[in-house]
Amino acid sequence: MQTKPPALVVMSRQSFDAHFDPARLARLADMVTLGDPVWTDDLDDPAAKARLAEAEVLLTSWGAPRLTPERLAGAPALRAVLHCAGSVRGLVGDEVWRRGIRVASGADANAIPVAEYTLAAIIFAGKKAPFLAADEERAYQGWGMVTGYGDLSNFGRTVGIVGFSRIGRKVVDLLKILGDTTCLVADPYADREEVKRAGATLVPLEELLPRVDVLSLHAPELRETRHLIGADQLRLLPDHATVINTARGSLIDSEALAAECASGRLFAILDVTDPEPLPVDSPLRHQASVMITPHIAGSLGTEIGRLTDHALDELARWTARQTLQDEITAESLALGLRA
Repeated sequence: MQTKPPALVVMSRQSFDAHFDPARLARLADMVTLGDPVWTDDLDDPAAKARLAEAEVLLTSWGAPRLTPERLAGAPALRAVLHCAGSVRGLVGDEVWRRGIRVASGADANAIPVAEYTLAAIIFAGKKAPFLAADEERAYQGWGMVTGYGDLSNFGRTVGIVGFSRIGRKVVDLLKILGDTTCLVADPYADREEVKRAGATLVPLEELLPRVDVLSLHAPELRETRHLIGADQLRLLPDHATVINTARGSLIDSEALAAECASGRLFAILDVTDPEPLPVDSPLRHQASVMITPHIAGSLGTEIGRLTDHALDELARWTARQTLQDEITAESLALGLRA
């Protein structure tokens, strides 16, 4: 009988409880050897260090400490890190790649609720529903009395997707449920034919901005993408356009967006902000033309089980020496393609 590889779960207590119900913990135990402790959020604890020294695979999630060179020096047998959440950017570094440790993340599974949230935001943006609801003077009047919000419709609209990421692609696909929608994509790394097969058209950002009713951001957080949407880009958007951000707050110049929304020209639905949370004196707060949610688009509640299942599926592939479905490399991480 083949010996099961030793494994350690590394995440916060809250994350462990959310990820592993009895059935999922039993599935994990069927594939690996679990010692005591089964999980830890402190890799510098003596008991956890003893487990780390023998572990061949780590299952990580929110609350996992960074895998520093010093910690990896105490993990000579480590061969794989399977992340039960989205980005691994804050978890792994150069030493992981130098040692040839394989890494996979649940970012593709986490993309599902984010894309669903984005579709809902786009549909609400078409009707300007959040902004009308926040406008006490308009919320209780009939639609015939509403002015200054543009066309309240989701038919024949143009949606701009910035970043043909895993989430951006899913949003493009979900938009097919809307009638006569034109979908434009801006992404310097995207393949034109691949975007076309998905049902969208690849165009430069400067060409996309003046044409869209809704602008939805799905680009990675890189030095090059900071304030990708600044004052100059916002000025190119048509009157009454809505900006949606479920990616990273730093993609938008918050002050420039606040000014455009305060003028009544633009609207915004933001699940992420820069900084996060916004300070109490932020001009983005308390504007009827801005809806802010507390970073809820990603996996929460029962959606977390989908991430666990994805990681356990990856573990099954890894133990069978099969190709990982969502493997991350140093190159893809640097480009933000599979962050």
